[in-house]
Amino acid sequence: MEALASPQSEAHAALIADVRALARDVLAPISEAGEPGRVNRDLVRALGEHGLLARLFKGYEHGRPSVSALELCLLREALAQESTHAETAFALQGLGTYPIVLSGRDALVERWLPPVARGEAVSAFALTEPGAGSDAGALELEAARVDGGYRLSGVKTFISNAPDADVYTIFARTTPGAGARGVTAFVLPGDVEGLAGSPLRLVSEHPIGRLELDGVFVADDQVLGEVDYGFRVAMATLDLFRPSVGAFSVGMAQAAHDAAVAYADSRHAFGGPLREHQAVSHTLAEMATRLYAARLLVHAAAAEYDSNGPRVKMKAAIAKLYATESAQYVVDAAIQIHGAVGLEEGHLLEHLYRDVRAPRIYEGTSEIQREIIARELYR
Repeated sequence: MEALASPQSEAHAALIADVRALARDVLAPISEAGEPGRVNRDLVRALGEHGLLARLFKGYEHGRPSVSALELCLLREALAQESTHAETAFALQGLGTYPIVLSGRDALVERWLPPVARGEAVSAFALTEPGAGSDAGALELEAARVDGGYRLSGVKTFISNAPDADVYTIFARTTPGAGARGVTAFVLPGDVEGLAGSPLRLVSEHPIGRLELDGVFVADDQVLGEVDYGFRVAMATLDLFRPSVGAFSVGMAQAAHDAAVAYADSRHAFGGPLREHQAVSHTLAEMATRLYAARLLVHAAAAEYDSNGPRVKMKAAIAKLYATESAQYVVDAAIQIHGAVGLEEGHLLEHLYRDVRAPRIYEGTSEIQREIIARELYR
């Protein structure tokens, strides 16, 4: 089924078609051969070899995004429709590297951007701690000042691509008791002495883990942005990526909706195809409506970012909130139409049901998005 609210540009339509074909024919088989819950380096390498990672950083200009927010959304949605594993590997390379792109010294960019873009190095964004999830201002990972740099001690958890990443953007507290304004962003190589980690297993097969830092030394020239202003680095990255989390969710929802439409046409019950029963047809209509609206909100948020509009934070929060919540509904409704067959292990919908849950939590929970929206109403 043709995606509703598709971009009008022929170039965009061609990009989506090419990326979907690549994901379906090349990336999906590689992703299926990977170890569940761990970084699939063959997949990351394939993303680099086929030029998708280079699109994230094309035309790099220091301190500015290299990809438009709209193109990022189109890429993530197209990948998600065919392979959520490929989509996640792609997105995490951007999320972990863009703090360096936006706030890093030239030497840091030159050290890490080329291997990440080639798929030879895996990056990660390390913000969350056991006691600091939604309340990111409560970070406790200590950055103690020493000659020439800092010693980092503490724990990070639920870090995508940990413990397998080659480079981490990591956030630590440089000024105790200062809340969000006392946190600094650092670049940390994955093989540095004193860094250890372990994988975590979630409902989805997402590569994610825990990091333990025992006096890890990080030099002054590894600081991103200004000392004590690391949240500016984090928010600059999240403002770009939040709409595309919505695009990822829209891609999963589109795949689920397509499956439900096809199944409702082919499956017969009570004397006719399921689609002829009002309960089913109205559910399909509701799914299509939410999917259409979610995609439009995602594209509107991306356009606001690309035009440097005044409502970037608000529109990004609205897009992420509505798209992720709607995707959960669409996938759930698709399973309801399929019945038990949709829950069978290995079925597309069983896979999507596990993967669609996390986007309502990471990069700001739905509740945090509502807080952002409400706060922005009064700015």
